[in-house]
Amino acid sequence: MANSFVLYLIRHLPTAGNKERKYIGWTDEPILEPVEVLELFECLSPIQFVYGSDLLRSRQSAARYFPHATFQADASWRECNFGDFEGKTYAELEQNKDYRKWLDNPYIFAPTGGENLKDLEARVLTALNQLPNKAVVVTHGGPIRVVLTKFSPVEKDFWSWVTPHGSGYRLEWESDLAFKEGKVCTSISAVPITANENS
Repeated sequence: MANSFVLYLIRHLPTAGNKERKYIGWTDEPILEPVEVLELFECLSPIQFVYGSDLLRSRQSAARYFPHATFQADASWRECNFGDFEGKTYAELEQNKDYRKWLDNPYIFAPTGGENLKDLEARVLTALNQLPNKAVVVTHGGPIRVVLTKFSPVEKDFWSWVTPHGSGYRLEWESDLAFKEGKVCTSISAVPITANENS
């Protein structure tokens, strides 16, 4: 489509907490080193600007994916603030009544000291509306799921979206106006990765 609006959402590379399956929201962990990833998203090069979360793991990942681009950080693209659940695993939380309530209805309930998915959605959509056409965003699983859940032409639950580290999605709307009006996109596809993933 000649006048279509395109958006790329890419998840950061894994951290130690991610590997341990902990809730890592606003905890500012670095990506694991060494990471054998160089310009994974060559299909999108050359690009001048990359947008995304201000947290270290997103900034470091963007530098690996797009070493020649300028990164524009925005706290609105941060992961959900998991509050008291930060740094804990499902096994550590499964008997917690507040955790069970949050899992069952995350749009209403929030972890103590954290935010619910409605809060996350509000700030992500605000940031989304400020992006130019063909923007590339390096962010976290939560914000990516927010956008996919909101704009997918196929209705899926928030938790149903699979967003592996180091992978991404391409969303396309029929026009800039359709995007600005918040209409569902016309297509969603995985961003092709040109390098081999060894881990």
